[in-house]
Amino acid sequence: MDESGGSGQPRSGTDESTERRPDRTAPATDPTRPGPTPSDTAHADPEPENGTQGSAGTDGAGDTGNGSADRPEVQDTTAPEAPRPTSTPAEPGTEEGTASGAHEPPRPHPDAPTPHDHQATPHLDRTLAHSGTTKGRPPQRPKDPRGGLLMGRPFGVPVYVAPSWFLVAALITWVFGGQLDRVLPELGAARYLVSLFFAVAFYASVLVHELAHTVVALRFKLPVRRIQLQFFGGVSEIEKEAETPGREFVLAFVGPLLSLVLSGVFYGAMQFVEPGTVPGVLLAGLMISNLIVAAFNLLPGLPLDGGRMLRAVVWKITGRPMSGTVAAAWIGRALAVSVLVGLPWLTQSGALGSDAVDNVGMDTVMDALLAAILAAIIWTGAGNSLRMARLREHLPELRARNLTRRAVPVETDTPLSEALRRANAAGARALVVVDADGNPLSLVREAAIVGVPEHRRPWVPVSGVAQDLTDGMRVSAELSGEELLDALRAAPATEYLVVEETGEIYGVLSAADVERAFVKAMARPN
Repeated sequence: MDESGGSGQPRSGTDESTERRPDRTAPATDPTRPGPTPSDTAHADPEPENGTQGSAGTDGAGDTGNGSADRPEVQDTTAPEAPRPTSTPAEPGTEEGTASGAHEPPRPHPDAPTPHDHQATPHLDRTLAHSGTTKGRPPQRPKDPRGGLLMGRPFGVPVYVAPSWFLVAALITWVFGGQLDRVLPELGAARYLVSLFFAVAFYASVLVHELAHTVVALRFKLPVRRIQLQFFGGVSEIEKEAETPGREFVLAFVGPLLSLVLSGVFYGAMQFVEPGTVPGVLLAGLMISNLIVAAFNLLPGLPLDGGRMLRAVVWKITGRPMSGTVAAAWIGRALAVSVLVGLPWLTQSGALGSDAVDNVGMDTVMDALLAAILAAIIWTGAGNSLRMARLREHLPELRARNLTRRAVPVETDTPLSEALRRANAAGARALVVVDADGNPLSLVREAAIVGVPEHRRPWVPVSGVAQDLTDGMRVSAELSGEELLDALRAAPATEYLVVEETGEIYGVLSAADVERAFVKAMARPN
């Protein structure tokens, strides 16, 4: 199946939402040294409305194209993910808040008087340490599933075999072995070895189907995350949507086309072997199975390839990809109901070539179970296609400029309590550690503040709870939508320094804020 991988809310702690803030970094009024000059060149950015959707294709029982499925399978693995922080914050009340390598000043006696500004800190502590995270711990980004057993990297794209494939291979071996016993009884127990070879050859055909989607996607410069062979076929996870309906149509059609070509190749090979022999039976089975794969995937409903082709046609007619997705998704749901009801009825009535059955036996139960699984996969895939289309339509509203928190620059030896007091006075919600020339060095981690007991904060320098800046932690204030999420996924962190094109500090972007805006975008109706 081909799969392609909200509203930006105003920054908390600021009075503006869409206009450029002339003082994203509030000046630090240290009595002994003036703070760095804040950036004062921000502009309002319009918020675009349209997003993107990706594609993919599945073989086997069903297959998906860029947002459709070559095989009926749950879609959405390539959908843009909200970036989730990966660093593990210190627990509240522990001493893990200081960064490794930072020397901590001696602890004062419990009865010793605390320094100045202690009364001004609590409000900002709540603002910085509890602004949207639970117990100071931002949600962790789940590990990206590898997808099973790695089989190779054709065209640079990893191909995985999911554990569920082995279950299907065993089922195919058993079922096809029973058929061979009727056609070639002289094989005896060797028929199961022949059946296993058929199962492997069939999924090799599925892989060719998926590689067709992958090659075309790479040709269109669409990144392909991986190919996975699984329970009901395969899926090509394409991370972006085709730019035009014509490309969308081609990307979805090549999978079924290759399956039809393979069916023709196996039919041609049958002409050179004796019917009723092992090669003849294998070639006949592969011809029929590839023909079924092609026909099934051409059904006009998401997440199948035919659904993506229908989506492309409606997109071309209406000029709106969302209209195509809605039409193809609802037809996909109708297909799911038809499979659930129609497949058992066809097998019971004998319309598929078998004898009609009057009573309910094991074969009837198995047919009903198969129909239920297929229907569930198609229904779920169609629903996921709708959900991801809605998300991509709102995705451009995620703008770094609108989600950035106001920041106060402080020097490395500034006590944490003093830094919090300055941020509280400036109405800021973030701290940037700078050198004597005002150049940013690190970001004070929101979660680390929670790990420093309040009575110790006057003796803990901000450098002790800060994370050094890397190149990936500097993001442009102009980033939005999928570009913003890609930048955050490339360098997982809890906070990012947002800079203007001139290099001036604009503020600090929290991954938790982006994730909340991302979730709101997914839940928002069109």
